[in-house]
Amino acid sequence: MAGWLLVLLLVVTIVFIVVATARYALHPFLALLAAAYGLGLLAGQSPGDVVAAIVEGFGGTVGGIGIIIAAGTIIGVVLERSGGAQVMADAIIGLVGKARSVMAMSLTGAVVSVPVFCDSGYVVLSPLARSLASRSGRSMATYAVALSMGLYATHVFIPPTPGPIAAAGELDADIGLVILLGLVVTIPVLVTTYLFAVTVGERIFIDPDTVSIEDPSEGHAAPPSDGDRVARPETWQAFLPIVLPIALIALNSLAAAVLGEGMIASFLQFLGNPNTALLLGVAAAFLVTARTRGPSLTQDAVGRALRVAGPIILITGAGGALGSVLRSTPITGFLSDSLVLTSLGIFLPFLLAAALKTAQGSSTVAIVTSAAIIAPLVGSLGLDSATGLALVTLAIGAGSMTVSHANDSFFWVVSQFSGMSTPQAYKLQTVSSGIAGVTGILAIWILSLIL
Repeated sequence: MAGWLLVLLLVVTIVFIVVATARYALHPFLALLAAAYGLGLLAGQSPGDVVAAIVEGFGGTVGGIGIIIAAGTIIGVVLERSGGAQVMADAIIGLVGKARSVMAMSLTGAVVSVPVFCDSGYVVLSPLARSLASRSGRSMATYAVALSMGLYATHVFIPPTPGPIAAAGELDADIGLVILLGLVVTIPVLVTTYLFAVTVGERIFIDPDTVSIEDPSEGHAAPPSDGDRVARPETWQAFLPIVLPIALIALNSLAAAVLGEGMIASFLQFLGNPNTALLLGVAAAFLVTARTRGPSLTQDAVGRALRVAGPIILITGAGGALGSVLRSTPITGFLSDSLVLTSLGIFLPFLLAAALKTAQGSSTVAIVTSAAIIAPLVGSLGLDSATGLALVTLAIGAGSMTVSHANDSFFWVVSQFSGMSTPQAYKLQTVSSGIAGVTGILAIWILSLIL
């Protein structure tokens, strides 16, 4: 098959994934697998080779990130159910001060969303946003944008959130480096979205006292009641399950660079392996709940977390299968030689992820699909170094938040929990997510020039 016909086949494959998931509600796991089979067979691969590539890609991807996603999800659900997320929010507001409550709301979202899914994080923290808006006499829109974009930023940039973990696994990027650079990229995103919240958000007044509390989406935990507050963990206990694994993973990357070989370096690399670090984070979360809420909450949280993590792991594995099939076809060689595409550099993964996100709504599907397609091309893009792979992971994350609109569940969670009308949500949530994504890729581009 000629080169540009292969590219057309890849475009058709992407369109199939978007239409199947967005229009016909086919589960992304099945859509990605069907796309992998179709791409391989239509590209001229033998049936046996296609199946072998799918099995290899699926198994390799799940083996690399399955435990990490499951453990990270358990930590998030335990913190959500135990009241730990609310404790972290109160601590950040106490540190920043109520006079800077909008900034505190943005920072709170950024911290809480590292282990907790942004949808659930918004549900848990929305009563706090309403309370602060009411006390300050300001628009609920201001606090809603600050909170939602704070949650969104770390959701796409900083592991152990499943999206960046999945992309890092597919691209074979160093997770510790992704965390460190992700923190750097998150800062300008928080700044620009905060400025948007206090300027544009203030112009659209939504009375916080008229916002009703209804959960529009099944599966989100209700905000903690007053009775739950008695059993909340202490501040250090709430932060420990997040800080411990991130610190160990970062220390692993540092130990490999500074200490080289030796017993101490080997031990730190063992502790800082993402699988080990996240499991230690789970142990820390269990210690917190054992002292505050008992084993019943732990059992319930683990069960719910595994129900949430299972589909994500399968989707990520299916994305790995698609990437494996793509690598086995002549498409990657042709794309690698295309000056039109390779000249885009770090912007190519961003644009691909943004197109997928805007078309079908799911950030996770956009991340997984984009990583699978981009992985064979990183060498041609000149981004196959450790730093380059981390930046590609972040570029895909930036694209996956550009933009949130009506086909995105987070769009509706934010709008309905904040009392926004749909036109208001487009002006606030959609525009702010676009600003966040563009800010993110510009920051990543600048890092690519410096590092």
